Amino acid sequence: MSENFQPDNFVLYKNQAARVTNVAAKKINIVVQDGTAVSVRPKDIELLHPGPLRSFGELAKPPGELLTAWELLAGETTSLQELSELAYDAFTPATAWAIWQAVNDGLHFSGTLETITVHTPEQVAAAQEARAAKAAEAEAWEAFASRVQKGTFAVEDGRFLQEIAAVAMGQQERSQVLRQLNQSETPENAHALLLKLGYWDETVNPYPSRIGVTTSQPNLPIPALPNEDRRDLTHLTALAIDDAGSSDPDDALSWDNAGAEHGRSGRLWVHIADVAAVVTPGSAIDLEARARGANLYLPEGTIHMLPETLTDLLALGRQDTSPALSFGLDVLADGTIVNLEIVPSTVRVTRLSYDEAQARLDETPFRELLAIAQAYEARRVANGAVQINLPEVKIRLDEAGEVEIRPLPPLQSRDLVREAMLMTGQAVAQFAQQHHIPIPYTTQDAPTEIVEGDTPSANFARRKTMSGSQPGSTPGRHAGLGLDQYVQATSPLRRYLDLVVHQQLRAFLRGGPILDEQAVMERVGAAYAVSGDVRYAERLSNGHWTAVYLLRHPAWTGEGIVIDQRGKRDLVLLPALGSETSIYAKEPTALDSTVQVQLQSVDLPPREAHFRFNKA
Repeated sequence: MSENFQPDNFVLYKNQAARVTNVAAKKINIVVQDGTAVSVRPKDIELLHPGPLRSFGELAKPPGELLTAWELLAGETTSLQELSELAYDAFTPATAWAIWQAVNDGLHFSGTLETITVHTPEQVAAAQEARAAKAAEAEAWEAFASRVQKGTFAVEDGRFLQEIAAVAMGQQERSQVLRQLNQSETPENAHALLLKLGYWDETVNPYPSRIGVTTSQPNLPIPALPNEDRRDLTHLTALAIDDAGSSDPDDALSWDNAGAEHGRSGRLWVHIADVAAVVTPGSAIDLEARARGANLYLPEGTIHMLPETLTDLLALGRQDTSPALSFGLDVLADGTIVNLEIVPSTVRVTRLSYDEAQARLDETPFRELLAIAQAYEARRVANGAVQINLPEVKIRLDEAGEVEIRPLPPLQSRDLVREAMLMTGQAVAQFAQQHHIPIPYTTQDAPTEIVEGDTPSANFARRKTMSGSQPGSTPGRHAGLGLDQYVQATSPLRRYLDLVVHQQLRAFLRGGPILDEQAVMERVGAAYAVSGDVRYAERLSNGHWTAVYLLRHPAWTGEGIVIDQRGKRDLVLLPALGSETSIYAKEPTALDSTVQVQLQSVDLPPREAHFRFNKA
């Protein structure tokens, strides 16, 4: 009620000192310490001292022994008036205000106008320690923020920078540090800030972590290779043809023309690392491989799907003889597959690079393998296979950390291996259908339109018409390959769904239980989701290291090919880099024209390189 207040009462208004100037029926007029006059309701103010208080100048802190009073009352409760009289020998507006300020400070006292709690020495010490820590934190932050403004950092800034790095790596979405710096909380901006400060350099690749793929090598014990009957195929020349430096060859080819008859050209043997002999469905290694989906191939190295000890044991050619699951395909001269035999085997493998195989294509068995591969490719093309011929490169870091971007020439030796793997995939799909074995088939829809021609611009346009391939339990056409049914079955060391195919085939050959369609599709769903992330991380990582390469070669110039027009910009293919760039052109350049381009700038966090036409 307003009658409880009188003029010159000393009151609290929003925890500020105020003096009552006039009391009306429903409102009370007060003046606040800063001179502001306010009309308030009685419930908006609290009586601190009845007064009289005629001037705020009367609130000067009086002499007294407040700390002595605290020591005497530590651990007890008291009132405003009692504490005032003990500390200052009086209860006046000035002493009441001094006490209330101490309560508000919260170090020695806390509470309300009615009840004040006197803190114990232990509580005070803890509060002082917390205040000191807070002050030190504030000081550290101010020093860090000042260094950020200058574009540098100190060792003691690590905890702030690690939070920014967590955003850049995709490990957290929000950052109080970035907010306090008035910086955008995006991975790209965090990356840019870390580069600007020099906390990261260009060699930090954040994309695998940002995508959420595993970057540690699997480390699980592996079972021994089971003792079982294997067909001895060591008399055949088995060729594991791969990129130079490959450490996990999981396929090899043999040609056996003995007994070729009835129009058969001979038997193609495709030997595949027998991973399913060791990795059984539901085992710890199987579950780990399923969680990874596939090998992660980064320019800086390979993160394996399976333990490296297993690769040492099973990769073809790593030992004097290798266990394999061998696929014997009887092939007609026109590339038609007429029979498939699948056997666990022992092979003796010779490893060589694509370049080495290319140099021996006129020798046996390379000559025969190439002939049958070319015949099979012709059959696929006749069946609608979509051929896209665009430059490819391989990006890697050498031992010194230098980025190498090496164009991959269109070698016939590569075609030879590719066609043998496709033959195997088609034959296995047919075999599984004939024997009702559930496996993850691979299909692809037809292109959205037909693009004629074999120029770079036509191949680029054709690529845009293609959708991605899809795994599923039902066989169907793979339009891009020109195959009516197909399954990926030749890389069980590198792809989990290939391993599932091998597990199913091995169980069938032994006459044991096989996974039903639902179990297979559960594996498809798990592996397909993560393997998509793996491929995405690889693509972004390649873009990152391409940008690093260009940062280190700021004067880069090279040849480009115009493959599309987009408004006033030409889309230019850069064969030496395996990438494309958009360049402003005053006048459109004819498609498939060869142009000279020069690097202008590189922005590493978004993996963007900007070029201009080189008129020189």
